[in-house]
Formats: sequence, structure tokens, C-alpha cells
Amino acid sequence: MARMPEQTETRSNQILSFVVPARHARGRMVRLDNVLDEILATHDYPPAIAHLLAEALVLAALIGSLLKDDAGQMTMQAQTQEGAVRLLVVDYRAGELRGYVEFDDTRLAELGANPSLFALFGRGYLAITFDLAEKGGRYQGVVPLEGESLAEACQSYFAQSEQVPTLIRLAVSRTGGRTVAGGLLAQHLPDGEEGRERLHVRFDDPEWEHIAVLAGSVRHDELVDPALTMEEIAWRLFHEEEQVRIEVSAPLGKGCRCSVAHFESVVRRFPPKDQAEMRGDDGHIKVDCAFCSKAFQLDM
Repeated sequence: MARMPEQTETRSNQILSFVVPARHARGRMVRLDNVLDEILATHDYPPAIAHLLAEALVLAALIGSLLKDDAGQMTMQAQTQEGAVRLLVVDYRAGELRGYVEFDDTRLAELGANPSLFALFGRGYLAITFDLAEKGGRYQGVVPLEGESLAEACQSYFAQSEQVPTLIRLAVSRTGGRTVAGGLLAQHLPDGEEGRERLHVRFDDPEWEHIAVLAGSVRHDELVDPALTMEEIAWRLFHEEEQVRIEVSAPLGKGCRCSVAHFESVVRRFPPKDQAEMRGDDGHIKVDCAFCSKAFQLDM
């Protein structure tokens, strides 16, 4: 039986990784608070869009932290041409999160207070991209944006693109102008090892069904309860297991990587004629960062 974790201060803006060796399962938990508020504050998002972006940032932390490449990046993008939300982008790199949403105010106002995922996007797609800095590689999976939530769409991504049974739970709470969001991701890995052949992976494996039932019992209020540590949640879920190994990451942070040098390097890729058309009457090129809403003047 797993031992009760030592009582610690409530951890937010950190990833808790867990492994249940006997069940060949691994997972992540995260709770975001002030980092989430910093990212949401860069735009005046309506409640429905702020809720959507909060869920997406939790997913970015959960999925991005699966990367073994410390310098790698995970980008998740949801896009459509027919919904109130045109584009949702979030990414995770080395413990840094960022994201933004493009949406149509008029269409959004027509949807009411709690629009469904389909109402927000219509028929769209979800793309998850992993850029591996150490190996210099990139791979991407694209799935239809289906289900009741972004969590369900991401579960479909892992089932279709990765062939890994995955369960994801998300929760968002907004009180007194502060937003807290939390999430849990659990996965079953054949033979308990990563990188093994997955031709015979079974989504009805008894060990996975056992973990899915336990992990799926987590309540929304537990994921966002500031008085409950993630270690305590892990104990509640898996205390009957023989062994549960946990590890907590360094703090997460807001990580917009915009700079004058970055935008200048991007603009230099365009032909001189195109660069000339970008210049304003004062001869300067001005660029706005969609992630952090900062404006940059390029003296090129």
C-alpha cells in the first residue's frame, strides 16, 4: 500500500508527476493560479473565452510536461472557419506557458453564457505539435475537434495519433476576479515502458481500466481546491496501490518569448519589397505580439 505523502504547502503553478509501476501507468497533475491570471490579463477576454483558454493552458502543461527533451516545445492549436472562435493557440516549453484566442465578438454574444465546444468552434480540428530541440525533429498529430470538451478532444488525439490509452480531467474556478484551473492526465503504457511497440495495445486492458476508474473519480472541486495539495489528491486516488512514485517540477511561469530581435529575424525572411510595404509613414515596422499584447517597433 502506498504511503501517505508528507504534508506540504499547497503547490500551484507546478507539475506533479506520478507513476504506478505495478499498473504500468503514469500521469501528471497541475494547478494554475497567478500564472493563469497573468496570461489571461493580457487580453480582455469574455468569461467563456477565458474559461476556454484556462482549460487549454492546463492541457498545455499536462501534455507538454511529458516531453523528455527539456528544450523541446509542445504547441496545441484549435482552428475553424465557422465558429465564434477562429483560433486557439497554447504552448509549453521548459516550464513556460503562453496562449491566446482569436474570436468573433458578435458570434460569441449569440451563444449565451456557457457555450459548448461545438458552439464555439463548429467543425474544426485540433493539432498537437512536438518540436524536439535535442534531436532536431518535429512530429504532429491532427484530429477532428470533437467531444464535449478540449479534454475529450485531446484524449482522442492520444488514442488515434499515439495509440496510448489516456484519461484527462479538467476544472476551472473563477472567484472574486481570480481564476484557478487544475487538471489530471493518466496514461497506460504497454509493459510499463515508453518507446515500446504498441501494435497490441489494448484500451480494455484490466490494469488500464483499474487506473482509469481511480483517476476518473477525481472531483472538479478537488482539482481547484487551494486547501488540498496535489500530493493529497494522489493519495486519495491511489493509496491502495502497492507503490506510487511522485515528483514535483520546478515552478511554471508565463513565458512569452517575443522580442525585437525575434521579430526582426522573422521580418528579414520576407523579400525587400514586402518589408517596404510593412513600413508605416514614419518608416518603421510595428509588430504586435498576440500572446502578450506588447507592441514592438523595428528599426530596420
